[in-house]
Amino acid sequence: MSTIPHPAAGSPTAPLGPPSSSAGPSPAVHFHAPDALRLFRECFHALADNVERVVMGKRDVVELALTCLFAEGHLLVEDVPGTGKTTLARALAASLDAQWQRVQFTPDLLPSDITGVSMFRQTTNTFEFLPGPVFANIVIGDEINRASPKTQSALLEVMEEGRVTVDGVAHPVPRPFMVVATQNPVDMSGTYPLPEAQLDRFLMRVTVGYPDHRSEVAVASGTAGAPAVESLPAIAAAHHIGEFIEVARQRVMASEPVVDYAVRIAQATRTSPHTRLGAGPRGSVSLIRAARVRAASQERAHLLPEDIKALAAPVLTHRLLLSPDAELAGWTAESVLADVLSAVPAPALGGMAKARA
Repeated sequence: MSTIPHPAAGSPTAPLGPPSSSAGPSPAVHFHAPDALRLFRECFHALADNVERVVMGKRDVVELALTCLFAEGHLLVEDVPGTGKTTLARALAASLDAQWQRVQFTPDLLPSDITGVSMFRQTTNTFEFLPGPVFANIVIGDEINRASPKTQSALLEVMEEGRVTVDGVAHPVPRPFMVVATQNPVDMSGTYPLPEAQLDRFLMRVTVGYPDHRSEVAVASGTAGAPAVESLPAIAAAHHIGEFIEVARQRVMASEPVVDYAVRIAQATRTSPHTRLGAGPRGSVSLIRAARVRAASQERAHLLPEDIKALAAPVLTHRLLLSPDAELAGWTAESVLADVLSAVPAPALGGMAKARA
């Protein structure tokens, strides 16, 4: 597995480019190059292969995490203990030649422990801002629901606007920026559930799940041959991820029928008799952003209704609040969304072909 070539030292930008046959860095090819989608697909699957060396048998979850990264979103990994939530987050960070920080959320954690603090310097008689761990490309928040609501709210601004305001001064975080938070849904003693406003900041919520029998036997017997997270090679640098973000954003066309389909799904969750709060406009916007990345990972320059259907569950279910009657009747966010998807008709393929033409 080869890494994405690095630019020449001292170069002002880090454009994309195919591997060069001669020694040295690759030639400069910006994100609007004809082979940009091919490069995107190669980088996407190289990263997925690298992460899957540690998180075995969970290709779909790994690809969802990468989709979240390239869509400039944030990921909430929710599952029972011991299923590899933190390992997934660490493997994703290790696969990138970028800055990453890990924060263990505890009840005594303060907001300044995350965002940073202004310290008074007697030598200069001024205040100096000392940045916290949030100033990294990937921030891993382990067991985020164990921190107090005041500390959780410290992430609201940076997750939405990419900056931290301390003492009236805005400090931007590096790009790309992604928060990968984990939480256990069963061990709820001493935890503070995330409010709806903060859940809405996450582009996706995924569940790792238990491994299949063969993978668990291989892990338990030590014959899996999987490397440690610390030994994973870096496949791409932060500036490459920034370029590929522009590839998905600029090179993949979202036709009006597909956008209308995504909006109708989000609206149907608001009018469902089983919900008291459906997905807001941020949900439909997030669905299109993630769908662009999925299309680019398959080297497609257009969206399909299948992209919307495949990503609807991880993008929308955590944004739904069920009514009390629906909860008593045994409905879940997943079953409500499945009911919505079956009721909302998808655009006809003939209309999609006409739109692409």
